[in-house]
Amino acid sequence: MAYVIAEPCIGVKDKSCVEVCPVDCIYETEDQYYIHPDECIDCGACEPVCPVEAIFEVSAVPEKWQSFTLKNAQLSGVAK
Repeated sequence: MAYVIAEPCIGVKDKSCVEVCPVDCIYETEDQYYIHPDECIDCGACEPVCPVEAIFEVSAVPEKWQSFTLKNAQLSGVAK
């Protein structure tokens, strides 16, 4: 998984990230968007356009939001 969408996205769902994703790997859930780890091509286009700074490279997810790495994987069906 290259990028993770964390807590700042919850309730915001701006869609800027979805609009710039060249491979359509960002999906919407009831409370936030998530990035499908198997579909992401590591291009990074989504990170700078997020108005709430909720998108991180997996290696740079702040400690307080580490659970969102697993949450993104679970939402995509990659992790159980």
